[in-house]
Amino acid sequence: MTLFPKSRSGVALISPSLALLLVGFVVPTLLMLIMSLRSYTAMQGVGDEWTLANYASVLTDSYYLEIIGRTLALGAVVTITCLILGFPLALFIVRSGPRVQTATLLLVIFPLLLNIVVRSYGWMILLAPRGLVNDTLMRIGLIGTPLDLMYNLTGVLIGLTQIYLPFMVLLLVPALQNIPADVEAAAQTLLASRPRVFFAITIPLMLPGIITGSILVFVLAISALVTPRMLGGPTYSVMATQIYDEFMTNLNWPAGAALAFVLTFIALFLIWAANRFAAQWTKGFSA
Repeated sequence: MTLFPKSRSGVALISPSLALLLVGFVVPTLLMLIMSLRSYTAMQGVGDEWTLANYASVLTDSYYLEIIGRTLALGAVVTITCLILGFPLALFIVRSGPRVQTATLLLVIFPLLLNIVVRSYGWMILLAPRGLVNDTLMRIGLIGTPLDLMYNLTGVLIGLTQIYLPFMVLLLVPALQNIPADVEAAAQTLLASRPRVFFAITIPLMLPGIITGSILVFVLAISALVTPRMLGGPTYSVMATQIYDEFMTNLNWPAGAALAFVLTFIALFLIWAANRFAAQWTKGFSA
């Protein structure tokens, strides 16, 4: 007799969240899905016919395929760079004393308090042809002409790496902290070298943290809009900027919606594949 009122009270508690999720996510997603299946005619707009031509165009047109490949390559390079830079920093944080650890974590977290637009503008000032970096290098005589650091892959890579590096570090730190210190000490007692301890014990034990951080950084990098548009310029297109252009410039909403769903499917597939790999690795390592 008491279960029914409790279940009703539980539904009442979660109903605001469910309503917010329905209105803010489910309904817009369904509308976008419907839009992606509609036809489009130049100078006329969205038609009433149902079609898969938008998806076929995204998956077969060389222009869209180049953008998809560029986006995935950018995400992979940003992820690898963040992992290479973030791992030593996370290791330093874990192995340092409490005061240094707190100060370093604050320095890592501080950029997250700034808006992405502000940080991107800062990189534009630094990387511009007559920006701080080029001016400094030219004054000390290392270069004779300004380096091409903006409106290409270099500028976007630098900006995205700086923006998403804190996420990687904040996920690697707890993964390192969860490794029992006596495990590494036992391996060294058995005369295992430091490189062998690192590759045979440290890396496998923190692999879930590496995978989680890599997934987060990769998904954020391939869906980034502001930084690629500001540092890459209008000619450097990735999937997010192309989706924006399809909606706001070309007014081809069906193509933009289809491209958005392709980006979503790619992100979901990669998350699924990475989680499956992590589960298989954990199972095999524990066995």
